[in-house]
Amino acid sequence: MQTIYKIFLVFFIICLGCCFAGINWRLGFMHNENTKFVFSIAASIIGIIGVFVLNTWSKLARRKDHK
Repeated sequence: MQTIYKIFLVFFIICLGCCFAGINWRLGFMHNENTKFVFSIAASIIGIIGVFVLNTWSKLARRKDHK
């Protein structure tokens, strides 16, 4: 995994952890006050998936160049 992917992966994991810590669990997951955290969690998960997809594409491109 390239350095830039590692940096973004760590960034998204930290954002995900902060959002889970910020949710008021007594109100419920989909309460009006928690929606900003829910959207941030969804964005972080999409970002993590995107990092893995981009890393896989870069590996496939390197394999194709070597053959």
